[in-house]
Amino acid sequence: MLRFLAPHFCVESVQQLTPARLRELGLDALLLDVDCTLARYRAADVTPEVAAWLEELRQRTIGLCLVSNGFGGRIGPIAERLGLPFCAKAFKPFPFRLKATVRRMGFPPKRTAMVGDQLFADVMAGRLAGLTSILVRPIHPEDEPWYTRLKRAPERFLLRRMGMPP
Repeated sequence: MLRFLAPHFCVESVQQLTPARLRELGLDALLLDVDCTLARYRAADVTPEVAAWLEELRQRTIGLCLVSNGFGGRIGPIAERLGLPFCAKAFKPFPFRLKATVRRMGFPPKRTAMVGDQLFADVMAGRLAGLTSILVRPIHPEDEPWYTRLKRAPERFLLRRMGMPP
């Protein structure tokens, strides 16, 4: 069970995933969670720094797609402003929508990572889909809904148990 919750890598911020670092890791494409990974929970947009990071990845031919459990009415406009494809209502941690998105985008699964801030959603979905999983420290977790904050203590416990930074 723990192997489905253990991220392959942990980073403080998505911006640490530079094109050079992604190439070192053998990654050509990223599925990116939105809330608390790229932007504050329920924010209408990403920061200019995150937008610049995404643009740099795009220029370096890293495949990108937003994947969120949120609804298309909110995620769609964010994706449109960023010029990125998206998958809303992904039902993470179930892997089905991730697998379909990887196929639809033409991303090679072995060279694609799911990047997100939650063990029980993003990491587990990525692992179950056969992708590399990258855990990001959540952006402003105090903005999260109660049901997400409820999962943070077990996540910290498991990360410590796995020898990873909580």
